[in-house]
Amino acid sequence: MSTKFMRIALALLLAFAVAAPLAACGKRGDLEEPKGEKTQFPRAMPR
Repeated sequence: MSTKFMRIALALLLAFAVAAPLAACGKRGDLEEPKGEKTQFPRAMPR
């Protein structure tokens, strides 16, 4: 394999390795309280 191809492949691999953990962060949807249970917290859940 050529050196140029190896550099491009390494750059793509590093970019993926850095971006993959960040893609797993964040809120998926609205938080919902359990049905039929009283909340244990003194204030409302954030929305």
